Amino acid sequence: MGSDTFWVAVAFVIFFLLLAKAGAFSGMVSKLDARGDRIRHELEEARRLKEEAQKLVAEYKRRQREAEEEAEAIITTAKAEAERLAAETKQKLEDLIVRRTKMAEQKIAQAEAQALAEVKAAAADAAVKASELLLTTQLVGSAADRVLDAAVAEVTSKLN
Repeated sequence: MGSDTFWVAVAFVIFFLLLAKAGAFSGMVSKLDARGDRIRHELEEARRLKEEAQKLVAEYKRRQREAEEEAEAIITTAKAEAERLAAETKQKLEDLIVRRTKMAEQKIAQAEAQALAEVKAAAADAAVKASELLLTTQLVGSAADRVLDAAVAEVTSKLN
């Protein structure tokens, strides 16, 4: 039994047993346990942060979808409103054109009636002047008095 390596190995084992009995390894084990706990807590915190980040991403995606839907609804409403306003404006313009056309037609009709009345009045004046000229040149004496009396009586009866 005398090998040197054997006795070194036995001394080494005894040395480590004495160290273990003295509590030298308990400090290392407690430090390793503490480090393991710290790493475990950091992993749990990282997992929790990851879950929160995923929730935030999901929330932002939902908000983005809602904003896009709202923007689309606003655009659709604006298009419908623009179409309605265009149709309303077109209808008002058509109504205005119809009113203006009727007014122009009425003014033309009035102008025609006035022109016709003026032509009739001018024709009547010309007929009266022609008749007067004819009567003054051809009727003299008692015939002229009779025609004059009849005309005065007719005008008097029409004025009353």
